[in-house]
Parts: sequence; C-alpha cells; structure tokens
Amino acid sequence: MDLRQAVAITAVVIAPFASAQDADNWKGETELGVLITSGNTEETNIKGRLGLVHEVETWRNTGEFRTNYSETEDETTAEKYQAALETDYKFAESQYWFLRGSYEDDRFSGYDFESTVTTGYGNRVWNSGDRSFLDLSVGAGYRYNKLDMVNAEGEDTEEEAIARLAGQFDYALSENSLFRQKLSTEVGLDENNTVTESETSLQANVVGNLSMKAAFRVKHVSDAPAGSENTDTETSLSLLYGF
Repeated sequence: MDLRQAVAITAVVIAPFASAQDADNWKGETELGVLITSGNTEETNIKGRLGLVHEVETWRNTGEFRTNYSETEDETTAEKYQAALETDYKFAESQYWFLRGSYEDDRFSGYDFESTVTTGYGNRVWNSGDRSFLDLSVGAGYRYNKLDMVNAEGEDTEEEAIARLAGQFDYALSENSLFRQKLSTEVGLDENNTVTESETSLQANVVGNLSMKAAFRVKHVSDAPAGSENTDTETSLSLLYGF
C-alpha cells in the first residue's frame, strides 16, 4: 500500500467518525520530526502523527494516525503507516464501554498489513485535574493479518480471536510539561501470538501551542514472521502543535 492509498482509506474511515459529532468539541495535535544528513552519509528520517479527541458527556472518540519513513543512501530502510480509531460510551462517571479498530502497514515487518477489532470495558481509575489520569481497559476481539509470504503451513494470512489489555497514564509534571505512558498487549487465543506495544514520552511547552516531545516506542511480537525481528524500537524527538 502506498501513501495515497493509506490517505484515501483513512479519509473514508474517519469521515463518518468525525461528522457524527459537533466539530466544535474536537481537540487535536500534530507532530513532526525530521532528520536529514548529508556528506559522508546521506540519510533522511521523517516521523509524522495526527491525534484527535472528541469528548462530550456520554461519548469520547479518539483517532491516531502515524507515519514513519527512513532512507539511507537512496535506499528505503523504514516505511510504516498506522491508524487507530476508538469510541467510548461512558455509562458511569469513570466507566466506559469501548469499540476499537487498528490498521498497520509496515513494509519491513514481514506483514503486508496487520489489523484488529476489539471491544470491552474500561475504567478511569484515577483522575486529577484536566491533564492527569489513569485509564485501564480489558476486552476481546479479532485479529486479521496478511503475510508478505506464505508461512510453514502454506498460509498467507493469520486469523484468530484475541484478548486485549491496555492502559494509559498521563501525569502533568507542571503547567507546561506532561509525562505519558501507554501500554497494550493483545494475546491470540488460538495460536497464542502476543503483540505488546509500549510508548513512553515526555513533552514540554516551548511557546504558545508548540511543544517539544521525546518518545521511546517498543513493539514486541512473540511469533514474528520468518526473517523478521521480534522486537522493534523507536526513539524520536519531534515538534508537537496542539489545536
């Protein structure tokens, strides 16, 4: 899938998601990190992200879209597109029911694409002010992955029911800085393939709505496709603009 296809699919998916609610209640942030070197080494690294949040009394909708591209000596070394959408129905002050969908296209993962749909129960177990909270959720769903090549069983897809555990901890260190930890694990209930993702980040306001963000991301696949590593890590420094 190229960038144009990814953008087109994202637009189709998010259109009803966005139009279903009052646009005035949306908040978001855009993130961009770029590193270009020349001379003895020709290298380009581009990281982009769009995060959207819509929240009213009984509903909270979130969307996150990521891209990561690296090129060294005119050879592509990383190319990844990710999208995740979630809608939460808040049936009590701190409790909610969620429905979540995710899609990932990583050229170097051994997969043509990875996708999941999950639903379940969540609880904001701790909250302090507008920027500090702890969310925990548990649910179940379905995983459908398309492999780049057929596996040892002669199949080119992975399909199985999954259980999902996730948490997000936001803590306002000060009026101008925020620490965030996200952690999720999706366990296959058939083949027992477990996918665990973690993101640790720290952002600090520079001026106005502009912030600097440092982040460390880890993704571990217990049963990765043949020829692929089980663990991917990503360290980044980027500019973030909130709106």
